[in-house]
Amino acid sequence: MKTKRTLRHILFTTIALTAVACSDNFLDVPLQGGQTPDLDPNLAPKLVTGVYNSMTQGDSWGNGDMHGFAFISVTNIISDDADKGSTGSDQLVPVGDIDNFNTTPTNKFAETLWGGHYKGISAANQALLALSTSNLDPAVRRKLQGEVRFLRGYFYFNLVRMFGGVPLVLRVAADADDANTDVFKVRVDASVVYDSIKRDLQFAADNLPLKTIADGHATKGAAQAMLAKVYLYQKDWPKVLELTNEVISSGKYSLVDDYAELWRQVGDNNEESIFEIQTGKFNNSNFRVDNYTVCQGPRVGGVGGWNDLGWGFNGPSANLVNAYEPGDVRKDATIIAIDNSGTHKGTVLWDGFRIPSSDSVQNLYYNYKAYTSKTLEQFPIKEDKDHPKNIRILRFADVLLMNAEAALHEGGDAATPLNLVRARAKLDPKGAVTIDDIWHERRVELAMEHDRFWDLVRQGRAAQVMHAVGKTNFVEGKHELLPIPNSQILLSGNKLKQNPLY
Repeated sequence: MKTKRTLRHILFTTIALTAVACSDNFLDVPLQGGQTPDLDPNLAPKLVTGVYNSMTQGDSWGNGDMHGFAFISVTNIISDDADKGSTGSDQLVPVGDIDNFNTTPTNKFAETLWGGHYKGISAANQALLALSTSNLDPAVRRKLQGEVRFLRGYFYFNLVRMFGGVPLVLRVAADADDANTDVFKVRVDASVVYDSIKRDLQFAADNLPLKTIADGHATKGAAQAMLAKVYLYQKDWPKVLELTNEVISSGKYSLVDDYAELWRQVGDNNEESIFEIQTGKFNNSNFRVDNYTVCQGPRVGGVGGWNDLGWGFNGPSANLVNAYEPGDVRKDATIIAIDNSGTHKGTVLWDGFRIPSSDSVQNLYYNYKAYTSKTLEQFPIKEDKDHPKNIRILRFADVLLMNAEAALHEGGDAATPLNLVRARAKLDPKGAVTIDDIWHERRVELAMEHDRFWDLVRQGRAAQVMHAVGKTNFVEGKHELLPIPNSQILLSGNKLKQNPLY
């Protein structure tokens, strides 16, 4: 795989968190001077849009990643759900190292994930500062503040799951001297980060409206569902149960009938969607998460002779393929299985696009949830393989499974929410539900959706499962987290301390 753009090597210091860096997707706002809410009454809403747009960062090798190839690597490829894919030698560093738990503090993807998330946090802090002095109607201002604090809470939730304790930056620095103080350079304990996340999400839940129209904005239900997930990681089962019950009883969400339709453009922002990253027709362009789709597209191999769909990474593992029960409709909706029968019938996708057989394709399995149609005339740049794809961050099935897990711990009814998910998958209901039943259902329901590795870590099973699938380099007490990027440690004057055993 070769990238088709010039990649810039930019190091991100926590000092730089005080300003929003220049990007094609969000505003360049200087630390001092320039526009203010008094001069431009639309500045604060523009900055809020900029926070949303920061989620599309995907320059994994240079300018910052939030949901691109680096994010895919540390959530899917690192787990038992997926293999690195492509050819054996392609991207051994940094992707192969992540896959095989050989990651070092100089891993480029760890560095760009750190930088990309802090750029989003910087954008959020700038927006909150502008909102605090804006002349907007108070109700509108609180709603926008709720949206931004939802996003900032989500960004920090990713950071704490990836790195543990991190610098907790909740304001714009007053000046250069302020930016050099410890608050911008020193890690706080993970528990302190979690407390901040919960405050942000609770504020969002208290100030955002219920879901009305599917416009991509954060809502009360999104804040409650994200907050429930935070409490899930902290094993606060009463709070998980309370929050998921509120989302369920709101009546704003339901499971769609056809699981496969969730991953097509027609499934964007449907009744199951709680929060997703908006792309494509969102602004009538090829607006997208850079490198998300193309890095996962089926890749030409063997005799070739076809116009492939991408770089071939993040292929579902044989272990995941074998995890589905017979008759589970989610398997065929999640995994593109390349024809290996020797009959050369190929694999025909939902829109009629045919992928050749295994002699012309690099690997045997690909992520169907990442596919965007090659036959529908829906994108302005037809030859571009990196097509827009909404990324589902939260959906109702996840809420039901969180509810089931909390109910099991609290002695409540775990079977009803679990069996709603199983019924949609065309599977028989479970009677006496066990924790293994729920964990299995989470795996196959949310496969390739960036939760699996973090689920294993919070469940305390990461070492056991990684060793069982041959990832024997996994060291318990080390590889649950990524290393703090060495570039950041140096730029902080060694005030940032490294994670254990790295």
